[in-house]
Amino acid sequence: MEFRTIVHFPRPAFELMPCERILFVGSCFADSMGRRFQEEKFRAVVNPSGVMYNPVSILHTVEKMEKHVFDTAVFTLGTNHVYVERTTGEIVDNCRKRPQRLFEERELTVEECTGALHESVLLLRKNNPGIKVILTVSPIRYAKYGYHGSRLSKAVLLLAADRLVKELGETAYYFPAYEIVNDELRDYRFYKPDMLHPSDQTVDYIWERLVEACFSAEAKVFLEAWRPVKAALGHRPFHPGSEAYRDFLEKTKEAARTLKKKYPDMELNL
Repeated sequence: MEFRTIVHFPRPAFELMPCERILFVGSCFADSMGRRFQEEKFRAVVNPSGVMYNPVSILHTVEKMEKHVFDTAVFTLGTNHVYVERTTGEIVDNCRKRPQRLFEERELTVEECTGALHESVLLLRKNNPGIKVILTVSPIRYAKYGYHGSRLSKAVLLLAADRLVKELGETAYYFPAYEIVNDELRDYRFYKPDMLHPSDQTVDYIWERLVEACFSAEAKVFLEAWRPVKAALGHRPFHPGSEAYRDFLEKTKEAARTLKKKYPDMELNL
C-alpha cells in the first residue's frame, strides 16, 4: 500500500554544473534554498536587495543585477499581492515603516505576473544570453490572506509560471516545490512551529529532489566529494587548541585545496 502521493516531474532540458553562478530572487523560500547552494559551494547570489515576494519586486531586483554574469536564475514566487504608493502609483518593494495610509494593496493578474517575469529574463539575457531559468512557487501559506485567499494567490502564480515556461521553451523549467510540500508532505511534522513555514527537514528533502532533477552527473560527483570536507570544516572540537585538532584542521584544509584544484570555480575561504 502507498500511504502518500509522490510528486513525479520530468527533468529539465538543461543541467546545473558544479559551482555555477546562480541568482536567487524571491520569497524567503529563495533564501532557504539559496543558502543551501552557497553551502554546497555554488557561486550563488541570494536576494541581493532583500526578500522579494511578488514578480514585480523580483523584476526590480533583476534591474539592479542585469549587468552581472550568471549561468542560472532561480525565481521563487511568494504572492501576487503588491503595495502601491498612492501618490506615485508605483509598486513598492518595502514600505520602510511608513504609515499604511500611504499605500493601497492590490493583486497582480496572471498577465502582469507573466510580463514582469518575462521582462526579468530578457534583462538577464542581455549580459547572459544562455542563462537558464528555474521557476518555483513558494510552499509557504499566507495566513493573513485567509487560506482560501492564499490558495487563490498561489493559483495566479502557478498560471504565470506555467505561461512563462511555455514562452521560454527549453531554457526554462518549473520545479514543483509547492506541490511537493502540499501534495506529498502533508503532515504538520514537516512544518516549523508556526505551522506555515517548511521545516529544515522539508527544505532538505526539497533540496534532494532538486538535485535529483536538475543536477548534472558531474555536479553530483562534486557534492559527494565536498560532503566530507564540509562536515570536517563544520566540526566543533572539544579542545580547539590541541595539537591533534590542529593536525585534523590542516588535513581538512589540504583536502579542500585539493578539491579546488579539480574545480577551479569553487569558492574557498579557509
